[in-house]
Amino acid sequence: MTSARHIRQAGRAESRGGQPLRVALGHAASTMALACAAGMASLAGATPAAAQIATLPSGELARSLFPDLLGAFSMSMVVGLAVFAATTAILHVRERGRWIRREAQLAADLDSAMARAEQAEIFGSTEDQVTVIWAAPAAKAEIHGQPEFLLVNGTRMSPLAFGSWASPDQVKLLGDAVDQLKARGEPFDHGVHSRAGHYVEARGRAVSGRAVLHLRDVSQTRRSLLEAEQDRAASRAMTARLTAMMDASSCPAWFRDGTGELAWVNAAYARAVDAANPAEALAARHELMGRDERERSAAARARGEVFQIRAPAVVGGQRLMLDLVERPVAQGYAGHAIDVSELEAVRLDLARQMEAHVKVMDRLPTAVAAFDSRQRLAYRNLAYEKLWSLDPAYLDTQPSDSEILDRLRTERRLPEAGAYKDWKADRLKAYTAIETSEDWWYLPDGRAIQVTTSPNPQGGVIHLFDDATERFSLESKVNALSRTQRETLDGLREGVAVFGSDGRLKLSNPSFAALWKLSPAVLDAHPHIDEVVALCRLLCPAEEAWATLRGAVVGVRDRREDLASRMVRQDGSVVDCALAPLPDGATLLTFADVTDNVNVEMALTERNEALVKAAQLRDDFVHHVSYALRSPLTTIIGFAQLIGEEIAGPLNPRQREYAQLILRSSGTLLTIINDILDLASIDNDELQLEREKTSVADLVGSAVRGLEERLAETGISLEQAIADDAGSFVCDAKRLRQALYNLMSNAIGFSQAGQVVEVHAFREGGEMVFKVVDHGRGIPEDIQDRIFDRFQTHTAGSRHRGIGLGLAIVRSFISLHGGTVDIQSRPGTGTTVTCRVPVDPPLLNEAAE
Repeated sequence: MTSARHIRQAGRAESRGGQPLRVALGHAASTMALACAAGMASLAGATPAAAQIATLPSGELARSLFPDLLGAFSMSMVVGLAVFAATTAILHVRERGRWIRREAQLAADLDSAMARAEQAEIFGSTEDQVTVIWAAPAAKAEIHGQPEFLLVNGTRMSPLAFGSWASPDQVKLLGDAVDQLKARGEPFDHGVHSRAGHYVEARGRAVSGRAVLHLRDVSQTRRSLLEAEQDRAASRAMTARLTAMMDASSCPAWFRDGTGELAWVNAAYARAVDAANPAEALAARHELMGRDERERSAAARARGEVFQIRAPAVVGGQRLMLDLVERPVAQGYAGHAIDVSELEAVRLDLARQMEAHVKVMDRLPTAVAAFDSRQRLAYRNLAYEKLWSLDPAYLDTQPSDSEILDRLRTERRLPEAGAYKDWKADRLKAYTAIETSEDWWYLPDGRAIQVTTSPNPQGGVIHLFDDATERFSLESKVNALSRTQRETLDGLREGVAVFGSDGRLKLSNPSFAALWKLSPAVLDAHPHIDEVVALCRLLCPAEEAWATLRGAVVGVRDRREDLASRMVRQDGSVVDCALAPLPDGATLLTFADVTDNVNVEMALTERNEALVKAAQLRDDFVHHVSYALRSPLTTIIGFAQLIGEEIAGPLNPRQREYAQLILRSSGTLLTIINDILDLASIDNDELQLEREKTSVADLVGSAVRGLEERLAETGISLEQAIADDAGSFVCDAKRLRQALYNLMSNAIGFSQAGQVVEVHAFREGGEMVFKVVDHGRGIPEDIQDRIFDRFQTHTAGSRHRGIGLGLAIVRSFISLHGGTVDIQSRPGTGTTVTCRVPVDPPLLNEAAE
């Protein structure tokens, strides 16, 4: 403050005295010079010979002009002084006003400068700092400020005594920098550690030709800066760790700025959008979310809400299910995506399993009801609804266990209990029990229900209701059946033995013990098959048969099959043994004494062989006789035809009638012989069909023409019904015509005069169908099965006679064509014989097997 006051007083004294005086004197001198010049100019104008005078030598000029010049000079001086005085007065007045104004302005500037100086001094005193100023390199230093960092051991040191307060290694550096500042004005900035532990900022600058050294204690600032640097380094390290952690994460993560644009993504995000690195993903603005998800996310950001959705997305070329989340944070929005594809698959699989479990539970015959911790119905299956006949709508309201019991009691579907409240309270104790309990309910309607109650660890219970009524009934029936079977087995004449999968005897009847002479004590001990075989081998030493039986009982086989064998015991009796595997792995053995049956079988076999030989002899005899009769019969027919044609001479009517009778009888006999020969050929597989394309109408017509005379004699009419699409087909026309002839002949034989025999022919399903229908007496059911057998003849009260070969021939011929013959008849309504012949026969003629 003292220095500033001295500076202000000096400035004011200079402004009031020195400078205005110098300015006034200068103006006066100028005025005097101007006056002299004016006088000289007047003199020059008054003397015409001025030029010449000027050229004269100075001595001569002085002597010649001195008197005149002296007077003129005196006048000029007077005039000049007068002008000088007037000018000086005028200038003084003008300058004085101007310098008064100037003085006021300078005073105001000085006051402002002093105020700023005081403010600067106050500001400088508020900080721990010192300023040293050198006006010249050799000038004395001006020191302003007394900071605390100059205190060393309680003594304040001079700021220029660097060695007294600065650290030794920085004294020379600071001294050289100050010398260079004073000598050349080179600025510097150094940080100096004081001996008191302070950190001093030393700054040197050249300001307005002066050297200025500024020393400031920046320990606190340095400490704050270091802390800030440490915090910044820690923040950067934390940011680097977080970034590394986010890059190492397999979940895509991103950050959006306030405008919603991507500002940062991690490596997983870049991989998810098929970018080489996060920078490429940001540059290309690859979005992980679809358009719809982005629009919904933008709407959530606009509302300031958290956006969360589960949506599909293509990640790395694979379609995955992601949980997408974006949350508003400082300066933007942070988002991440979690791959829940596996979780979603597990959830769907769990849902399917739960659905399957529900379906399985609904198919169980056992009623299931689950109650939660509030004792309310949480689940039931269909069997529960059916068992108690409860309305599903009522069960959907989740009634309590107590309410359901009350309703069932009202409907008399619970066991009769003397104290119902106590019984119900005992039932509801299951909600606090820790063990499973079982109970039996015997309902008024006669049902027996097994109730199993299991506590649920999460609270509540699960009731299982098993209707055991049918089981009890079945058990009773099984016990009765077992007793019946046991009695049946004991009453069988065959010996029965059942061996378990372990080869030990499980069951046997008395006949088994009697057949093999085994004592009950041995059988009651459940002996092994080896022991049983050893005892039975004493009566029947059939090693191979016993080995087979033993292997079937205890051997290991891919397939268990039935076995049968016959054993001949030492006493000559024959025993049939049958083995049958049982489903439970056991084996059933039966032994039957078939000695009598074997003897009868042997007798029957011998008799059958004799009958077969006799039948063969009969067939051979008929065959040979037929051939033997065919030749003379052909001769008789030939001569009868010659006689009937009257080649040898005329005949009278009686002779002509006899000739016709001979021809008809011979023809009938020839037909019988031919039938016998055909049957013999069929039996020997010697008959071959001669197939050719044949018209159905011609086939039926030729068969009808052979019966015209007989139809006329009997007064029976015959109607033909040939379908338009019957056409032609491939067959042996001769054999089929003979079959149709035999059928129509048989129908005529069992019809009466005036009745009609019908013949139908049509196609049906790839077959040609022939039907012969008569309206005669019909055929009784007891002989319909034998109607096609050979030599079977049944008159059924008619005059028809035959040897029983006609229908046998029909079936044989139709069978050779691969067809079938069917007969339908009822007594009193007539008979219908249907023959079906394939339209497309085999390429080769084949005999019926």
